[in-house]
Amino acid sequence: MFFYVEIKEVFIISSYISDLRNEFKGYNGKTFSKDLMSGLTVAAVALPLALAFGVSSGADAASGLITAILAGLIIGVLSGASYQISGPTGAMAAILITLSMKYGMQGVLLAGFLSGIILLVMAVLKIGKLVSYIPFPVITGFTSGIAVIIALGQIDNFFGTHSVGGSALEKLFSYSTVGFSPNWWAVGFGLLTVFIMAFYPKKLDKFCPSSLAAIIITVALNFVLNPDSASSHLAEVGAIPRTLITSDSLIFKGFDLSLIKQLIMPAFSIALLGMIESLLCGAAAGKMKGEKLNATRELMAQGIGNIIIPLFGGIPATAAIARTSVVIKSGGQTRVASVVHSVTLILSMFLLGGIMSRIPLASLAGVLMVTAFRMNDWTAIKHIFSKKLKYSILQYVLTMLATVLFDLTTAIVIGVIAAMLVFILKSSNLKVEISDVDDKKLGYSEHNVHRDIKIVYLAGPLFFGTQEQLTKKLESIENLHNLRGIVFSMRGVPHIDDSAISELESLYKFFSENGTIVLFCGVHPDVVKTMDRAGFVDKVGKESFLWDAITAFEKLDECLDIPKIK
Repeated sequence: MFFYVEIKEVFIISSYISDLRNEFKGYNGKTFSKDLMSGLTVAAVALPLALAFGVSSGADAASGLITAILAGLIIGVLSGASYQISGPTGAMAAILITLSMKYGMQGVLLAGFLSGIILLVMAVLKIGKLVSYIPFPVITGFTSGIAVIIALGQIDNFFGTHSVGGSALEKLFSYSTVGFSPNWWAVGFGLLTVFIMAFYPKKLDKFCPSSLAAIIITVALNFVLNPDSASSHLAEVGAIPRTLITSDSLIFKGFDLSLIKQLIMPAFSIALLGMIESLLCGAAAGKMKGEKLNATRELMAQGIGNIIIPLFGGIPATAAIARTSVVIKSGGQTRVASVVHSVTLILSMFLLGGIMSRIPLASLAGVLMVTAFRMNDWTAIKHIFSKKLKYSILQYVLTMLATVLFDLTTAIVIGVIAAMLVFILKSSNLKVEISDVDDKKLGYSEHNVHRDIKIVYLAGPLFFGTQEQLTKKLESIENLHNLRGIVFSMRGVPHIDDSAISELESLYKFFSENGTIVLFCGVHPDVVKTMDRAGFVDKVGKESFLWDAITAFEKLDECLDIPKIK
């Protein structure tokens, strides 16, 4: 086992080095200039989001910045593709806020550290392939649920109110007891941020993102209206330490091993989210750039990053589609762009810390409100509802509600189970048509040559969920006991299970006892193999399986001594 793991590690490292050589083949000043500009551009997008997600996760703005910086350096360099930009995300913040309320910052950091270990295990086991089996209505529903949690979690900051409770819903319902008295200064700044982001000219977005423009305008306005932060009417971000390690970091505070048992499931949820977000981001961005993501290496990068980041006081990170798409669209060529983005954020922390400390929390809440709205895949949602795809609607709504009411892991499980049930319901549509024999089509000059003989046409899977449909349909035949022969045309049956075979055995026994000849035609080879393994072919005889209906009726004529009058 040790030898296998060691060989595997060598293979992964050599593969990584080989890909790096291909990525940087012919790298020059012109290529670096593209990476530089795209890195600066994505940093402009990442800065306000890092601050906002740091605060909304229950940590602080500094933790959000540290996460973005370290994720860009560690995960970006080790990533499974040249274009992935990782950092704090809204989906992750939605999970962490509940965790921080229950276990505090130490709980968040320890859960993040454990999630990194779980991600490494997922990489070794190549579990990333499972993401492709999650139906898109489930992913869309979970994304919408996360968006709802983010929006609900920002109500206090947006309105300047105070609520209590461990989850977003509990906080929302607590207003009925603690009261809801908006701070109109906060509401004004929040609405101004939303307005700027909603009506910001798209032409300017590539030079200065709408979220950054909104933060610049509102912080400038805050300096004018509230020159002294001590007497400010607004809750602000507060002092941002000029350091890459916080006082809450695991290096300083250590590991509270007594919490590990309680944090295993939250850590698994964080790891699951990290895997889903990172691999879906890589798949979508890979199509944009024409470069395939190495899923195993990406999970290893995410695992290593999320083990190291909490040591410095950063919250769990994952690849972010918003930042990744920006780096591709702005011309990023290699993973150097991710490093440039991190260096830019470091400079911002040390040079602009005083300004960033005056950012109103209501403005960050406004950024997150708009981000939550834009997180939804509105094209997919519109398609699901406009086309009235009832099964997809069921999966979407169930997953969204489960995400809001429970947690990500439960939501994904519920969504996948719903998808499986939907598949079973769809697969349970077995078409059974019973008809008399048309002697004219067979070339007989006389009518009723094949009286008391039926042909049963089957189309669809024959298994435990559909076998009863066949039995009930057969029971509707008049004079069922007096049939001379019955032909089952099974060309439309793609597969069969043991339960359905057992039902066919019962039917065969019933017909045989009543003197009815039973034949099968057009049976798919795979279905015949299953029947053979179950012993059914031996029981009814190989001669009972014919290629087509014509051959079957010729066999019946022979068995029933029907004269060939044509």
